[in-house]
Parts: sequence; C-alpha cells; structure tokens
Amino acid sequence: MLKQFLPNEHVKSILDISPVELKQRGIKGIITDLDNTLVEWDRPNATPALIEWFAEIKKHNILVTIVSNNNEERVKAFSDPLQIPFIFRAKKPMAPAFRRAISLMGITKEEAVVIGDQLLTDVLGGNRSGFHTILVVPVAQTDGFWTKFNRFAERRILNWFRKKGMLQWED
Repeated sequence: MLKQFLPNEHVKSILDISPVELKQRGIKGIITDLDNTLVEWDRPNATPALIEWFAEIKKHNILVTIVSNNNEERVKAFSDPLQIPFIFRAKKPMAPAFRRAISLMGITKEEAVVIGDQLLTDVLGGNRSGFHTILVVPVAQTDGFWTKFNRFAERRILNWFRKKGMLQWED
C-alpha cells in the first residue's frame, strides 16, 4: 500500500528536471502541480528562473499542463501570462484531472510525467493513474491551511521510505 506513495524519481527542484533527458525517455508532456512545486503557494507569478525553464521545455517541444487543486482565480492568474493550459480544482489524487490533462495535450500516459511536491495528491494520483511520477522538494517551508494536514502524514511516510533506503534526500 505505501508503495503507491513512492515516486519514481525525486529532485530538489523542478529546475533540476532536464528537457533533454525527458525527450530521451520519450516524454512529450508534463503534468505539473502549481503551489510549492513551481513557486511558493503565496507567490502570484513565475520567477525568472522558472520562466527560463519553461522556455527550455517548450524549445524541446514538450507540452505542459498545470493541474492544481487550487481555485480558478489563482491558477489562471499564474498560468495565463505563461500561456500554459491548466486544470483547477482538480481533486487530486482522483484520476479524472490527470486523464483530462493528457487528453488536452493529445498524448498517452506513457508519454507524460507527473511532477509535484505532495505524496498524498500528486504522487499518489499519478501512480494510481499509471504515470511516471517525480517528487520535488516543496519550494516554501510554509503551506496553505489544508496542505499542513497532508504534510504531517507525508513526513511519516517519507521517514519510512528513508529508513527502508527507498528515498535519499533531506528536507
């Protein structure tokens, strides 16, 4: 059961994910979370480094869709200036938003990765739906109200993975 929470990969930052490596693995699309994956949960816009990363991703013809449990106003305000399609109130870890994202991109789940900072939403949802999952360290040390509850359970699961030698990074 706990293996459903184990990501296929883990990195410190989304900026550490190479479009060249994704292309070599046949990846044509990225389904990414927004808050604390791309930017801090309370930062309204992309950072210059993130804008540059998105440009590299696009240069390699990799599509991106933001899939967030947050509301339309928040996700639209972030996504529109970058011209990135999005799905809001996604109800992750439920599968429909993940299926909708690959449908919008016109790709299969084998051609996509799911990237996020939470085991209980992004990784669990991606794994249960058959995607390759990449867990990133949260961008901020603080969280929104509801995410704080998830983090408590996540710490216990992450500690179990660390003790078993299944996950190596430090918070």
